[in-house]
Amino acid sequence: MAAAYSEISPAQLMRLIGTSDAPMIIDVIRDDDFSLDPRLVPTARRHPHDKVLDLRPELDNRRCIVICQKGKKLSHGAAALLRIHGIAAEVLAGGTLAWRDAGLPLVPLASLPVPHIGSLWVTRHRPKIDRIACPWLIRRFVDPAARFLFVPPAEVMGVAEKFGATPFDIENTFWSHRGSRCSFDVMMEEFGLSTIALARLATVIRAADTNTPDLSPQAAGLLAFSVGLSRQYKNDMEQLEAAMPLYDAFYRWARDGYDESHDWPAVKQ
Repeated sequence: MAAAYSEISPAQLMRLIGTSDAPMIIDVIRDDDFSLDPRLVPTARRHPHDKVLDLRPELDNRRCIVICQKGKKLSHGAAALLRIHGIAAEVLAGGTLAWRDAGLPLVPLASLPVPHIGSLWVTRHRPKIDRIACPWLIRRFVDPAARFLFVPPAEVMGVAEKFGATPFDIENTFWSHRGSRCSFDVMMEEFGLSTIALARLATVIRAADTNTPDLSPQAAGLLAFSVGLSRQYKNDMEQLEAAMPLYDAFYRWARDGYDESHDWPAVKQ
């Protein structure tokens, strides 16, 4: 489906999701329609169409995409209202039906913590690979406002209970290793994010995280960067922020440059 003025196609939006400058996505589908297929375009937040201006403080100087079921009156009206107030708002052409029909990923609402925007997660301190890769996946494809707590291993479950946080990458929890799959694999599957690019990236992460370098030649590089960052930063949150661009680059490699090579050709005489 070709996008009209003030619209963006599903393929164009999918290219933006997962990047550091992705737009905010606002889902204004009516509750009764959403209940028929309770899944979200990655990073989308649900919000009533007639209260969309409540989001203005968060949208200042930021591009946003408004989504409804068919890409018609609800999303176009809400986007036009935002544009009156100087916000760069567009509509997903064809709505979630076009997104679904294009075979693009949809995140099941049932898989998300409550609240799913500004969600709170907790894991073991001194992260290396999975405990950095999982926050990257959550922030880029699930909840851009997600927060992460890094605590001693013995305190993870207690902190989860007392602070209402979701534990991850710790034994005997839902969001953790399953067989040969690491926590990143599990999140990708449970969140419905089984894209070719993320599957390619997951192989690298699994190889580095589970000491199976034969799975991917890129695993050695990821391991080296991860260990180096863990030595460079004592503060786990500073380490996470420093690692985000690294995983952004790995994702772009997995999506666009995985088959590219580099050499130093001899000078021809």
